[in-house]
Amino acid sequence: MLSNIKAIVPESLIQLAKKTPKVPVAIVCAHQESVIESAKQAYDLNLIDPIFIGIKSQIINKAEKINWDIDNFKIIDCENDQNSVIEAASLAKENQIKVIIKGNIHTDILMRTYLKKDFSLLGTKRLSHIWHMTTPKNSKPLFITDGALNVSPRVDVKMHILNNVVEFAKKINITKPKVAILSGTEDPIESMPSSMDAKTIMERAIKDNIDAFVHGPLAFDNAVSPEAAKIKKINNEVAGKADILLVPNLETGNSLSKIMVYFMGACAAGFIVGGKVPVVVTSRADNTASRLASIAASIIAAQ
Repeated sequence: MLSNIKAIVPESLIQLAKKTPKVPVAIVCAHQESVIESAKQAYDLNLIDPIFIGIKSQIINKAEKINWDIDNFKIIDCENDQNSVIEAASLAKENQIKVIIKGNIHTDILMRTYLKKDFSLLGTKRLSHIWHMTTPKNSKPLFITDGALNVSPRVDVKMHILNNVVEFAKKINITKPKVAILSGTEDPIESMPSSMDAKTIMERAIKDNIDAFVHGPLAFDNAVSPEAAKIKKINNEVAGKADILLVPNLETGNSLSKIMVYFMGACAAGFIVGGKVPVVVTSRADNTASRLASIAASIIAAQ
């Protein structure tokens, strides 16, 4: 059942990122070949001006393996993960970079340091993760949020997640995005707490004048399939036409995105927003296309 379709980086994402060329970025624990390879691709496309952080000898070695001469780039030699993250957070604090890219390091180590008050990287927004999903057959993006950071967010946190993703959608020229608040049903029922949350979020979105069509609860089929919505007589601006899937918990978002990657050959651009600088948090199992797309998306988010 696994797909052999090769993921394709959406050209629209690259072109939008190119509007702000050579964005300064820090690559944390860059001593991994796939990390160096995606950085080279982004550099060759004129997207980034990288600062490499990590074990210098290994970084140079990995670059040499792909025939990339990085002698003229800044390389900060750090022998451990924690010091590498501190260097990146300090660069962000001092406005020397606009994006942090995760390399060969666990996300929790990276984000624990990012969250420290010493670095002043947090504002009034809650951090949240966004997946920008495209498939080889359909370059129109589907956003999934939050499937990698907030595990089981309460309603107040979901409102931050909603605002973050709507803001990003507008940056890629979706003027009034359609947001489906997912649950296991299209009716709010007390035995399914996520459906009650969805109803509350929809009501608050209307009250707060969020510039998006927001509807929930919706089951997955009713959110993405016009036919399913029609059969179930669900008629609103979002049903069957969702741009954004606001998921009830991390497990749902994580599973949805990986189903699309492994069964549909989707390109998953993943990044964290809500702080001073976006953070690219690709998995060690992610393909090169997803890594490059994630970098491009984070550049757009930083604008």
